Parts: sequence; structure tokens; C-alpha cells
Amino acid sequence: MANEDKYDIAVVGAGPAGMMAAGAAAESGAKVILLEKNNQLGKKLLLTGNGRCNITNAEFDLRKLVENYGKDGKFLFRAFFVFGPEKVIDFFEGLGVKTKIVPTKSRILDDKAIGKNGNRVFPASEKVADVLNALKKYLLKNKVNICLNSRVSRVIRKSNKIEKLIAGDKEIIAKKYIFCVGGKSYPATGSTGDGFKWASDLGHSVSELSPALTPIKLKEDWAKELRGLALNDVKISVFKNNKKYIQEIGDVLFTHFGFSGPAILNISKKIGELLKQGLPAGQAGEVKLYLDLFPNFGIENLAEKIQEKIAKNPKKSLKNLLTDFMPQRLIPVFIKNLGLEADRQASNLAKKEREAIAKLLKNIEVVATELLGFNSAMATSGGVLLKEIDDKTMKSKIIDNLFFAGEIINIDGRTGGFNLQACWSTGYLAGKSAAN
Repeated sequence: MANEDKYDIAVVGAGPAGMMAAGAAAESGAKVILLEKNNQLGKKLLLTGNGRCNITNAEFDLRKLVENYGKDGKFLFRAFFVFGPEKVIDFFEGLGVKTKIVPTKSRILDDKAIGKNGNRVFPASEKVADVLNALKKYLLKNKVNICLNSRVSRVIRKSNKIEKLIAGDKEIIAKKYIFCVGGKSYPATGSTGDGFKWASDLGHSVSELSPALTPIKLKEDWAKELRGLALNDVKISVFKNNKKYIQEIGDVLFTHFGFSGPAILNISKKIGELLKQGLPAGQAGEVKLYLDLFPNFGIENLAEKIQEKIAKNPKKSLKNLLTDFMPQRLIPVFIKNLGLEADRQASNLAKKEREAIAKLLKNIEVVATELLGFNSAMATSGGVLLKEIDDKTMKSKIIDNLFFAGEIINIDGRTGGFNLQACWSTGYLAGKSAAN
């Protein structure tokens, strides 16, 4: 087996966290090698934001920023202090990537829940290639040794340090190592969970892994018939055993299997947790979602609006009346659920029937059956336990010369650029800490 030159730092995984870690370490004067098992850098990055790349979120209040990562978000506070959203924007602008801020409407409503209205940051060109090219420029400028098609097959440990890595017929020897190999989401991009096994073999604990920010499957066939239909500013409330667990306002997209869209992705993790608890179908244990198409109106207000529309045009049929309240494609399904005739003259609707329409507009019920798996998930929930990583450096508390960054760590955020921000921040902090 051929020996490679020795390095100060070996970074494994050339995703967002890995490229940032390698560049930051080399910028500080370290001799760095970046190992990537794919034949290109940033393969998973190219999928972000549907090719537009939601670089970060313009939430500059760090205390509010960490709230978007759940109860463990405070772990990221130091990383955000060192390299937060403002510095990320400045970083890319400095590499020639102009940015723009796009408001996002999706927001959690519960008093105890996380998240507020956010402002997503994109490259002004809306081209992820511009972001990737900027990172390549950063790596080349700082003379990072990039090795593609270099899959690490073994991690050799000696005492409480990593001695070397085996990649193909090469031995990679470094003073320090940074694992940035991602989670298990989008495995076709190379995120196959290798890092979790390495971490476990080295003595780290890895929490249960599950897909996060993923679409959901529904029991109702009618929902699948509406695939491609988008609903904006819908409030979704999630119930099980008649208890409400979470609710959110945002955009929902009907698909051939059920639901997707930003609002669904943000609550999918909680839906997955509730589904795991299980109970026989048909019982109160089903996980139910209620869609409110008019979250800013009460039922009585909505019934009055319906009556006002009827008064203006009493000869309208029910199906034509409803065009003022929902997309055309949703009307046949809605009327079927109401149990009324589509061609019935709206002026003939009784008060109870108008109220029934208003109630259904605010309570369209569907039943979640399962989450789509890692193939469709934007992120991985679970990973190396936070208590085993120093939040001020991203250094392992178990292996003296090992650092972690990115999705391999047991933390994940909402949609809106938060997960990429965590990658940039932890990667930068790990790279600088390892180099210094």
C-alpha cells in the first residue's frame, strides 16, 4: 500500500461542511487534504433549493436563530457567533456571489413552538453552480489538496487518536481529522451513513437516525388525485388521540403519494415521531392533519363571507361559488366531502349548509400513514451525540485528534437555509479549531 504525504488535517467529505472546513483550515496555514468518494465536489449541494441554493437565512439575532434547531439548538450558538449568517453572506459576496433575501411565509404558530417568519438568502443568480464554483475557488486559493474518487474504507485508531485512514490503495496520515460525511438523506449523492459507523467504532454514541424535512404519505386517495396542486398560506394542525401536537402556516403541495411543500417538511419530523408510537388504524391513534384554508377568519366570519358572495350573485351554482374560496381543482373533492350537489343554486343553501362549508374550509381532514424515506428527505434527524462534541471547537471529546461538522452531528433545522447555515458554521469552526 502506497504511503501519501503527511498532512496537518484530513477532511473527509466534500459537501458544504467539508469544503468549508478544508478551506478554513488551509486559510489558517494548515496543509490540508480533502477526500471525496464521488467524482465531483458538492454533489448534494447541487440539489439544494431546487437548484437555486438557499445559502442561509437572514436571521441575525443568534438567540432567535438557534430556536430554529429545536431544543438542542443552543449547541450551535458558538459556531454561529464565529461564523453566522452575516459572515456567510459576506463570505460568498467576497467570492463574487451576489445574494438576495427572499421572505418566507412558513411559520410555526404554537406558543411553545420554535421558529418565526424567516428571510431566505439565495444567490442573486438563483444558480447553485455559482455557490459551488465560489467554494472551489476558495479551496484552490488556499491550496487544498483535493482527492476525488477517494472512498475511505477504514479508520485506523491507535489509543485515543486516529492514526490513519485507508482510501483505496492509499494511507492518509494526518495530525488531525475532520469528519464531514453527511447523514443518510439523498444516499444517491454519497450520503450513505458511513460516518456514523466510523464514529461508533471509535467509541462515539449515535442516536437513532430518521428522515427529516421529508414529504408524507396520506391514507386518502382523493388527495393523490390532486397532485401538482399548491395551496398557499394554509394552516396545518397535527393531532393524535385528540391532542394537538404542532401547527404551522405555509405552503402545501399535493403529490402522487400525499403532501409535500415547506409547511409539511417543517412538521414532518414530529409527524414521524407520532407515527412511530403506533396504534391500530381506525382508532384515535391515527395521526390526523387538519387543513385550514383561511387561518385569518373564524367560522362565523367565513360563513358571512359566503353569504355576501351569494347575495351578490344568487344564481351562482355551488361549484361556481367556491371558485372564490379555493383552486378549481379542489372544488369537486370539496363538494364530495360536503355531500352536496355541485350544480345546486347557492341561494338555496340553508344557514346550516353555509356553516358546514365554512367549517370544512377550516377543517379539511387527512390521515398521515408514513414518511417518505431517506431517498426523499432533505436532512437526517439523529447523529453523533452533542454531549460528546465540544461546541466551542467541534472537537470530539473521545478521540483527541477528531472533529465533526455538518449533518453527521445530531442536530437538524427547519427549511429556509437553516441546515446549510449549520454546515457552514460547524465546518468553519471545525476547520479553524483544527488548524489552530
